[in-house]
Amino acid sequence: MWLKVSCDLSFDLTVPTPFILMLRPQTLMHQTVISNEYSLSPKIPMTEFVDQFDNLCQRLEAPAGIFSIRTTSVVDVPEKIERAPGAAYEHISQLPNSILRYLLPSRYCESDRFGDMASQITMDATPGYDQVNAIVEWMRNAIQYTPGLSEIPYSAIEVNYRQSGVCRDFAHLGIALCRSLTIPARIVVGFLHELKPMDMHAWFEAYVGGRWYAFDAVHKNPTAGYVVVGHGRDVADVALYNQFGPSVFPFKQDTHVERVKR
Repeated sequence: MWLKVSCDLSFDLTVPTPFILMLRPQTLMHQTVISNEYSLSPKIPMTEFVDQFDNLCQRLEAPAGIFSIRTTSVVDVPEKIERAPGAAYEHISQLPNSILRYLLPSRYCESDRFGDMASQITMDATPGYDQVNAIVEWMRNAIQYTPGLSEIPYSAIEVNYRQSGVCRDFAHLGIALCRSLTIPARIVVGFLHELKPMDMHAWFEAYVGGRWYAFDAVHKNPTAGYVVVGHGRDVADVALYNQFGPSVFPFKQDTHVERVKR
């Protein structure tokens, strides 16, 4: 399916402000970018680079005053999420070097604290994909999804204690539980067709059966319509924007996803 995705951000800046942005999807294994538009107001120089997680990032220094960013992309994504029940656990010795970092604890995913809990949740599951699926099912039953609950991310420990969270919090807990079983896992941020309420979305991927598979604990029957913008160890690696200097927040942030004809 072809999806047209857009994000509009507007800031009121008191001083010139350096930004690093992550707002432009790129062609990946399961998505093809058909077109990309990126506009800045006022028009200023911008450079683009690929970060250590292979995400496409934009770097600029915005002037004081009202500063706006608009991105629009048309992306071809699969009609269905690929599933692989029974896909095997990958022994650490067989993992590519680039995957190893997704086994380690990170700022919001304290995987070294969840070993016993993860083993209990997955005790009846076959090692690999089925363990991840058991974790997802457990989260859907145990953690309450509450859109708009907070503006700050919570760590996996905090989410488990609160028993509620937004999509990124579910992802952090799922990642921590997977890594505690030595299953590589990473957060993904992007767009989701027909998400309600519409906003940017977060889910996670686990590496089993020799590749990454997507898991979304927020939605009981996720089907399709996911557009990846970035991925990393946790939300600290996939911020839509990082600014340096006085703290600022967008006074406008609009997200839109629609299906379009080929």
